[in-house]
Amino acid sequence: MAEVEKGRKPSEESTDESGEEDSVEEPKLKYERLANGVTEILQKDAASCMTVHDKFLALGTHFGKVFLLDIQGNVTQKFEISPVRINQISLDESGEHVGICSEDGKVQVFGLYTREGFHENFDCPVKVSRFHILLLTSYFYDKLRVYVPGGIIILLLYERNWLNRWKTSTLHEGEGTITNVQWRANLIAWANNVGVKIYDISTKQRITNVLRDNVSLRPDMYPCSLCWKDNSTLIIGWGSSVKICAVKERDHTEMRDLPSRYVEIVSAFETEFFISGLAPLADQLVHLYFVKENSDHMEEEFRARPRLDIIQPLPEGFEEISSDALTVRNFQENECRDYRLEHSEGESLFYIISPKDIVVAKERDQDDHIDWLLDKKKYEEALMAAEISFKNVKRHEKIGMAYINHLVEKGDYATAARKCQKVLGKNMELWENEVYRFKTIGQLKAISQYLPRGDLRLRPAIYEMILNEFLKTDYEGFATLIREWPGELYNNMTIVQAVADHLKKDPTNSTLLTTLAELYTYDQRYDRALEIYLRLRHKDVYQLIHKHNLFSSIEYKIVLLMDFDKEKAVDMLLDNEDKISTDRVLEELRDRPELLHIYLHKLFKRDHHKGQRYHERQIGLYAEYDRPNLLPFLRDSIHCPLEKALEICQERNFVEETVFLLSRMGNCRRALQMIMEELEDVDKAIEFAKEQDDAELWEDLIFYSIDKPPFITGLLNNIGTHVDPILLIHRIKERMEIPNLRDSLVKILHDYNLQILLREGCKKILYNLANGQITSILPPTKCTDQ
Repeated sequence: MAEVEKGRKPSEESTDESGEEDSVEEPKLKYERLANGVTEILQKDAASCMTVHDKFLALGTHFGKVFLLDIQGNVTQKFEISPVRINQISLDESGEHVGICSEDGKVQVFGLYTREGFHENFDCPVKVSRFHILLLTSYFYDKLRVYVPGGIIILLLYERNWLNRWKTSTLHEGEGTITNVQWRANLIAWANNVGVKIYDISTKQRITNVLRDNVSLRPDMYPCSLCWKDNSTLIIGWGSSVKICAVKERDHTEMRDLPSRYVEIVSAFETEFFISGLAPLADQLVHLYFVKENSDHMEEEFRARPRLDIIQPLPEGFEEISSDALTVRNFQENECRDYRLEHSEGESLFYIISPKDIVVAKERDQDDHIDWLLDKKKYEEALMAAEISFKNVKRHEKIGMAYINHLVEKGDYATAARKCQKVLGKNMELWENEVYRFKTIGQLKAISQYLPRGDLRLRPAIYEMILNEFLKTDYEGFATLIREWPGELYNNMTIVQAVADHLKKDPTNSTLLTTLAELYTYDQRYDRALEIYLRLRHKDVYQLIHKHNLFSSIEYKIVLLMDFDKEKAVDMLLDNEDKISTDRVLEELRDRPELLHIYLHKLFKRDHHKGQRYHERQIGLYAEYDRPNLLPFLRDSIHCPLEKALEICQERNFVEETVFLLSRMGNCRRALQMIMEELEDVDKAIEFAKEQDDAELWEDLIFYSIDKPPFITGLLNNIGTHVDPILLIHRIKERMEIPNLRDSLVKILHDYNLQILLREGCKKILYNLANGQITSILPPTKCTDQ
């Protein structure tokens, strides 16, 4: 079926300064021309009316024929009813019985499958014939007919009673031609030249008369349109006026002689064009308009395309939701009365009937929304809409590919590549096609980071092609891909060979060498990887050794490891002594004493006894490379030979170390002499004398200090608690100037008084203990009751 052209009001069309149209709001309905059998029928005949049922369509023509059609427009049955125009067709709810009235005054009601029914003839054309089937038996009718005896219009209601006889009731007479009748539940509405009446079958009462507004319009040219929105809401369209009427229950206190129901007009408004049909759409309305417009070149009006609008009724007007101008065949020749609007409530289908064309309007679904977005090149939104609908994977791929094509055409290769990941999903064929397309346009790099590398994997040749592209132009990018891509994606040996070929041209390139080491690691050729890492002094070398237990491979590479990072190398060696022995390490480091010292120093720090047989060698190493740690080593080691250490320290004139060794070997007087003579440090000498607690040392110290006033001051300040100060004071030469002598003497007296007080206190305590006045000198303890 060909899609019908759609238009907008001129006010909706605008252009910016560049002359481009503004974006158009998405339409609410889509249109198709009812074709197949209908096309052939309308080529020879013209449509006069149509009725819609859930199961089929019934089309009446100007030549008196009735066709039953399926929803595609194919003819299923044909009835020769009359030689003249069919005015109205009615169907019961089950779709098994049909009522037909024609221009020659015939009214027929019969079963579509049984042909059982009745026929009536009248003297004038019958415009309407509505009936309702009561499903009490297989063939009980209620009939509504227009009867015209002597030209007086009478609306009759035929009912079957319990004796299966017809009972007739007159609903209307004497107000002109009845042009429309609509029946819903217990309410019947009909229109004549005066207005619209509503009749309540349940109470046998006419409950209202809604007058026609514009009486200047000919009712035969601009007929009234009626439709029930629900069981109590009637919509009236006449000329350009619309009224929405609500049938309500009257309060019992207000009834008196009034009908039990009344009608309230809840909304009324004027439209721009003439109404040819009405239909409900949820809480909105669908209007079919007959349009006349003035031409810029002609003074007379001309018939324009009919319009189908969706409006939202308001208490004092309406809001237009959408508006479409429809290109129906021969619209230039049609009048307002030539159009009809029928609808199928269950599927929200709307049929626009004109003499030479039938157009079907339906609500747009998600697919239509997506097509509109694609037409407007809103690919991102279309893709999101397709994802939300979850209806068709192929549809999603089609939209996504259109979006990718659009991005490629724009030159936005990065976005196009990123969208591939989302659009192509697990379709390997589409993935490979896109990779080759990106290769053709020279954008393999753009798509490389988005290639599948999980459950879905492309052929290894695809990944190798991209790696080779990077290898030619971007070593860093190549290295990144090798780190990010699992090795299973490609043939590792192929890539190793390619890298090796490039290294022939650039043998010192660190990026290529590092990448080659990673490739060797993946291929479990750890020795080659280790060799490269050590050559590059790469930080991952230690991780590689630990992870793959490569200690046997580094036995002859210890010097290389320590040259790279001494601290890490020694820690690793000491942590794995069971795999690489100390002797093996020493053997490797024998020609590198500075490295040997670092290793033995850390070994000694971990355990003073583990490397005892190397302590003698360590003395010289400390003296050569690390003197600050020599004295601590001499103090902590109990295994180093003192004579050897003393020899080395004396050779190098290490005074502090020599003093320590002399005192440790028992030659304290020589040690003290070196402190006084070599170091000239009285405080250190006093401290040394205190440590040794030897009277001869104090005598030597006084002797060395007696001719040195600064030393005398130091002794006066420190020996009061160890040696009798009188021994020193008596030896001081007369008239010798001693710095801070007064302060030193005051300190001696203070220390002396303190000693006297201590002695007297001790005597007193001892006396009281002897006389039993004190039983204990221990502090009292706090007792608690148990």
